[in-house]
Amino acid sequence: MAPVDPHSYTDSTHPFTTHISLSLYLDFATSTIHGSALLSLSSPHSGPLHLDTRSLTISSVLDPTTLLPLPFSLSPTPNPILGSLLSVSLSSHSSVLILFSTSPSSSALQWLSPSQTSSLVHPFVYTQCQSIHARSIFPCHDTPAARVRFAALLNIPRALSAVMAASHVSRRDPNPGESNLSDALWCAPDRVVEQFAMEQPIPPYLFAFAVGEIGFRDLGPRTRVYAEGGKKVLDAAEREFAGVEEMVRVGERLFGPYDWERFDLLVLPPSFPYGGMENPRMVFLTPTVIKGDATGAQVVAHELAHSWTGNLITNKTNEDFWLNEGFTTYAERRIVEVVQGEERAALNMGIGWRGLTRMMERFKDNMEFTKLNPNMADVDPDDVYSEVPYEKGFQFLWRIERQIGRPAFDEFLKTYIATFKFQSIDTETFLDFLKTNLPGIENQVDLRTWVEGTGIPPDAMEPISAIYTKIRSLSLDFKLGKMPREDEVADWRGQEWELYLENLPDSVDPLQIAALDARYRLAESRDWEVKVAFLQVAVSSGCKEYFGEVERTLKQVGRMKYLRPLYTALVQGSAREEEKMLARRIFMEARDSYHPIAQGVVESILSKHS
Repeated sequence: MAPVDPHSYTDSTHPFTTHISLSLYLDFATSTIHGSALLSLSSPHSGPLHLDTRSLTISSVLDPTTLLPLPFSLSPTPNPILGSLLSVSLSSHSSVLILFSTSPSSSALQWLSPSQTSSLVHPFVYTQCQSIHARSIFPCHDTPAARVRFAALLNIPRALSAVMAASHVSRRDPNPGESNLSDALWCAPDRVVEQFAMEQPIPPYLFAFAVGEIGFRDLGPRTRVYAEGGKKVLDAAEREFAGVEEMVRVGERLFGPYDWERFDLLVLPPSFPYGGMENPRMVFLTPTVIKGDATGAQVVAHELAHSWTGNLITNKTNEDFWLNEGFTTYAERRIVEVVQGEERAALNMGIGWRGLTRMMERFKDNMEFTKLNPNMADVDPDDVYSEVPYEKGFQFLWRIERQIGRPAFDEFLKTYIATFKFQSIDTETFLDFLKTNLPGIENQVDLRTWVEGTGIPPDAMEPISAIYTKIRSLSLDFKLGKMPREDEVADWRGQEWELYLENLPDSVDPLQIAALDARYRLAESRDWEVKVAFLQVAVSSGCKEYFGEVERTLKQVGRMKYLRPLYTALVQGSAREEEKMLARRIFMEARDSYHPIAQGVVESILSKHS
C-alpha cells in the first residue's frame, strides 16, 4: 500500500474516483441516510480498490453492469482518525456500485429536531465534510488529492427543501428504479427528489447539502442568500450581505474569472461549528456573522476568496493546508481593502497577528504545528486546527509581496491560479513554481525557514496603521489602570473592540473588568466576537459574576471559534475545581446541540485538563 495522504486509505497505485452518482434517502426519524454510490474510476482496475469509510454500514458492493456482487471487506476495528478501510476486489472494472447506510453518529452530519430549529415545526440536517468527514456520508477516496465530479438525488420529505453545493437540476417526484434502493421506500407519496449536479471536479471535503425549511432572497444576478431562520434571519442576512455581488466583481478583477457560475450563501442554525465553509456555489455560514453593520461580510470575503484559492487550487493533503488558508487570507484582505478600505483591512491583519502570536502559546509544547508544512501522520486535523496556516501563510505571502512589489506579485498570483486551476498541489510544487516564476526569490526570502521552521520568522511583520497603533496603545493603558474614554471609542465597531480585548493581558483585576463592562456593556454585545473576547478575559481574571453569561453563550452557539477559548479558559492553568465542574456540566447539557466535530473538540479540551 502506497498512501497518497496520511489521512486517507487511498492508495496512490490505484486509479482515483473521477465521478460519483449518489442516491440518498434521508430518514429523519432515525437520523440516517440510506444510499447508493456509483463510483467511476479514471481507468479500469484489477485487484483491491481501497476506499475511506467511517461509521458506515455496507449492504452490498455490485458490478454496475450485471448487478452481481463483488467481494469486499471492511476493516473490523476502525482507526480512530481514519475510520474503516473498505477494500473492494475488482477485475478490469472501471466503476463500482456500493449500497450503504450512515450512522446516527456520522461525524459529518448534524440532525436537528424541530425543537432545535427556528420554525419549531420541521427538522433540519446539514453536512460539514472538512477535513476528513465525507467518508462518514458515503464511501470515497476522501483526500483532497482526488478531485471528483458528482450527481446527486436527495430523497426528502415533501414538506422540506434541499440546497447543495452544486447546480440544482430539478425538484420532482421520485421515479421507480432510479436509486438502486427499495422502490417502496424511494417512491412513497410523501417524498420528493431534489436533483443536483457538480460538473467541476472538487475535493470530497467540499461536498455539502442542507435539508429543512429553507427560504431565500436574491442579492444579485448570481448571488442569493438562503436561511433556516425564517423572515427575521433572512431580512438581517439580506442587509448584512447586500454588497456580496460587488465583492465577486472585485475578486474577478484581482484574481481572474469566477469559474463557479453562482455564489450563493446559506445561513445555518447556530450550531454550525465554523464561521463559514467555502462550499462551491453554496457557502455555509454561522448566523453569528450577521452583526448588523455589514462587517460580517468579511467572513463572506474569506469564503469568496476560496473560490480561487482552495476550491480552484486545493491543498493536496492537510499537511499543505496553508496553501488553502494562507492564500485565502491574503486574498480576503485584498478584497476587503478595495470594498471596505485600507484601515478595515489593517484591522483585520492586526486581529490576525494577535491570533498568530496566541497560537505560539497554544502549541508551545508541540511546535511542529507552528510550521506551515507540518508532519501530521497519526494526528487528527480537527485536533490541531488553528490560525497558523491562515496567519503564518498570509505573512509568508505578504513577505514575498513586500520583496517584489504588489504589481509583480499580482501578476504572479494570476499566473499561479491559471496554471493550477482545478488541481490539487503540495507545498513543494508551489515552491518550485515560485522559484521558476520569480527567479532568485530563494536568495531574497528564506523560503525554507518560512515553510519548515517553527514559530514566527524574524522577517514577519506586525501590521502598521493609525487605528491599529491607537488601539494597541489604549490596551497598554488599560494594564496601567486607565479605561478608554467614550470619545476615544465613539466610532468603534466590533473589530476595533475585538482587537482591543485581544491585546489585554490574559488576567487583569476583576474590578477593572467589571468597570469596563459597566461602561460599554461588552458582555451583552450583539457582536459575538466582542462578547466572547470579553468573556474570555473575564473568566481568565476570575470574574465569577460572568459565569452565567458564559453558560448562556456556550448553550446558544456551536461555533468552535467561541467554544474552544471559553471552555479552555474555564479549565486551564490554575482553574479551580468549581470552574472545571461548571465546564463539564455545561458541556453535558449542551452537547447534543453541538455538531459532532465540535463535540470532539470540546471533549478533547476537557480530557486534557481533567
